[in-house]
Amino acid sequence: MIGRVVKLEERAAAKTGRGADKGRILIERVAVTYGRGAHMHMAVTQTSLEIAPGEFVCLLGPSGCGKSTLLNCVAGYVRPSQGQVSIDGVPVTKPGPDRGMVFQQYSLFPWKTVFDNVAFGPRLAGKGDAEATSTARTFLEMVGLSRFAKKYPGELSGGMQQRVGIARALANYPAVLLMDEPFGALDSQTRAMMQQNLLRIWDEFGITVLFVTHDVDEALFLADRVLVMSASPGRVIADLTVPLERPRLPEIATEEAFVRLKRRCLDIISVESLRAFEQQNR
Repeated sequence: MIGRVVKLEERAAAKTGRGADKGRILIERVAVTYGRGAHMHMAVTQTSLEIAPGEFVCLLGPSGCGKSTLLNCVAGYVRPSQGQVSIDGVPVTKPGPDRGMVFQQYSLFPWKTVFDNVAFGPRLAGKGDAEATSTARTFLEMVGLSRFAKKYPGELSGGMQQRVGIARALANYPAVLLMDEPFGALDSQTRAMMQQNLLRIWDEFGITVLFVTHDVDEALFLADRVLVMSASPGRVIADLTVPLERPRLPEIATEEAFVRLKRRCLDIISVESLRAFEQQNR
């Protein structure tokens, strides 16, 4: 019980600003190329941006524009060919516990229970069993899955598995949460529920979120800022502030400001998608 109180106090501290200096993402002149010679492909070109601590930012753009590549540079899974990514002033050279990652595919250990999946990170980080247990219980409660702790991933629905993935990503108390189209495989009702659940967790936890999506409505519903990327080679060509009040409910999609921003995003993406199509057919 003591461990649980400590965890809740840590979340409150983050929310009230005592940890508000953590989670700053700085991307400086990053470019990513694959292959060599005639087979070389530039996925991302000369991209620079800054994301403030606690900010919720969505990366949006046509298929193949380098959204996931850029996200993986922040995660440490891809090393930039040029430039640098840093978190709170520390260069990113590999994955680390300061960044939690949630993929489109659930990526849970099928042989471990829900509880052990969430406790895995703290245990790997050298936390004692009591602390790992307390952390797992805290985050399973946060995502509403406490009573499924002894189940295995294969016994859960897709939405429930993704909630486990979010709990596992948060279990190391990262400064940054990275999400690569995490709700793309879900049906529309489950997706809407997961979006609202994510916003509740983000508001409660005070964490920086970088979220990749191809869905304009999803980006505008979730984000403080939407960064629209060009067709390959990808770069940020629009940085749009979302001036919609929080908390947000699904009805916000009918508001004038939402519709106006959606039209702007769709116009940009339409041009870039056409350019991508023309590139593929040369």
